[in-house]
Amino acid sequence: MTKVAVVIPKYGLVGGAEGFAYVLTERLALRDEFEIHVFANRFRRGKAPIVFHRVPMIVFPRFLRQISFAFFVNRQLKSGEYDLVHSHDRIFRMDLLTFHGIPHEIWVRRMRNKGLSLFDRSMMWVEKEGLAGPSAPTVLPVSSLVKEELQKIYTIPENRIEVIHPGVSLTRFSKTKDSRWRVEIRKRHGIHEKDLVILFVGMNFEIKRLGLLIEGISRFSRLNPNGSRVKLLIVGKGKTAVYEAMARERGVSDRLIFAGVTREVEKYYVGSDIFAMPSVYDTFGMVVLEAMAAGLPVIISQTVGARDLVNDGVEGFILADPPTSVELARKIDFLSNQENRFEMGKSARERALQHGWDQVADRVSKHYLRMLSGRT
Repeated sequence: MTKVAVVIPKYGLVGGAEGFAYVLTERLALRDEFEIHVFANRFRRGKAPIVFHRVPMIVFPRFLRQISFAFFVNRQLKSGEYDLVHSHDRIFRMDLLTFHGIPHEIWVRRMRNKGLSLFDRSMMWVEKEGLAGPSAPTVLPVSSLVKEELQKIYTIPENRIEVIHPGVSLTRFSKTKDSRWRVEIRKRHGIHEKDLVILFVGMNFEIKRLGLLIEGISRFSRLNPNGSRVKLLIVGKGKTAVYEAMARERGVSDRLIFAGVTREVEKYYVGSDIFAMPSVYDTFGMVVLEAMAAGLPVIISQTVGARDLVNDGVEGFILADPPTSVELARKIDFLSNQENRFEMGKSARERALQHGWDQVADRVSKHYLRMLSGRT
């Protein structure tokens, strides 16, 4: 049996990387050929037979967080005999690295436009040691967008880098699972059955470009005789007052519905007609794949990693870079036609069927076995 060490600071807790690592690792642990050990600072146990190891982390001063986690986890790994080390975070030595973000240097420059702090320098140092050191790993970026960013900083041979997208629960996010959910969600928020509902899901309204969506809906409403029927259903948490004021200025305040944070997001997919996320930047965007699995056509920006799974004009639309409210209004207008929505939604669902979590586990499992066979 292959003994695999999986590394992530928070296992099974809230977050995209945490959720990816949890669902994937739980599936791999159920396979007879693997004995899975998870190394984490905090963890939530699932049902799979996994051995857990708690890794210390110095949280203050902040610059020691990543360094301390990488140091302690590598020290613990030396004390055991593991056939493979698969990390989902920056550490010093590993065999495989699933890269969920972008190089820290690029992230600071693009997203913060500030000078490098001591914390930033520590993150960059650990990252470089792990990716460019003498024992450089095979890298599994979560999207081609991430792969492109990695290759701007690091020289990674093509035979050591392969995009493996996150998966999706094909049963949880099936639009046909329970049609009563559509009635429930619309009744809960006072939405008429004939209303066209555009769903937005996110915890950072600014980065996800909620403002652009409001502008797009405003423009669509002015040009389309049925514009008053469009509703923007917003699931998540952010500075609502800012966007409520923006909607009032544009005369569409009655079109916005802030639903807040929910644990029933699958019901909101079923209750909606279109999914939109024109983010400034998203390394993947799990909610895009979830919406597709629920049978919704999607509207996303070029800078969303899930664009890998969307053929423009087939499963939805990929907006130009940078996206504009004019273009967005046109896409909404096209999808206001029920037949167009149905065809795109059907294609989106079919594409999502190719990306279930079991298929992701199969691809990662092949990497494990291939690496082991290469050592014999």
